Amino acid sequence: MVSRLRSIEGSAVFVTGAGSGLGEAVACAFAAEGAVVACADIRREAAARVSEEIESGGGHAIAVHCDVASEDSVREALSLVRDHFGRLDVAVNNAAIDHTVSVEDMTVGQWDQVISVNLKGPFLVSKLCFGPMKQQGGGHIINIASTAATRAWANAAAYHASKWGLVGFGRGLSVEGRPHHIRVTTIIPGGMRTHFFDRFEEQGIPLPLEDDLQDPANVAQVIVWAAQMPAESALQEAIVTPLTETSWP
Repeated sequence: MVSRLRSIEGSAVFVTGAGSGLGEAVACAFAAEGAVVACADIRREAAARVSEEIESGGGHAIAVHCDVASEDSVREALSLVRDHFGRLDVAVNNAAIDHTVSVEDMTVGQWDQVISVNLKGPFLVSKLCFGPMKQQGGGHIINIASTAATRAWANAAAYHASKWGLVGFGRGLSVEGRPHHIRVTTIIPGGMRTHFFDRFEEQGIPLPLEDDLQDPANVAQVIVWAAQMPAESALQEAIVTPLTETSWP
């Protein structure tokens, strides 16, 4: 007998960094499957734009201001989501930042910001949604890493450290979540056509070829699929790259 994918219609989903790029694609993909989505972003206007677009398309979403590097902000955001939806089924840790500079030129403040957003942020979201998910009988935490957690290149040491750390964090969290039916998935995307590369042009760094990048909507579909896995299975990790990905393997 073939197990069918689970329906996520009506599931409450919290997506960080939902104001653009992959986060926006993820929020829209979940909404298209009938989930109710909290579009969280440090930029209030961006979160509002995405949630309004989902609503205008017949879905259901709310905009939530959230600075993932701040425990108080994350706590307030998750509390608002649970108050509004009554539960939290899926948390997608997508928000991320990078400073493309050498270790020698990187300031301590820049290092701290990358680690705070990319690694501390997922920790805070996971920590604060873990208890409610246990109480409701389960949930799903999905961390968005990068092929920067599989290979290395210059002028991205902090980003590499944060994404390698996120993979390790996800593996440890998965072990803790199993007894409580909390699944943990780490998605490792390759290059995508998002604003991530905007600063490359500003800094005179050669941009990847358009054909070497993928539509973030493709990665979003894998994330939604992970949430739809049959109850007895869990997608632990998945690498999703453009066909011509240059940083894999």
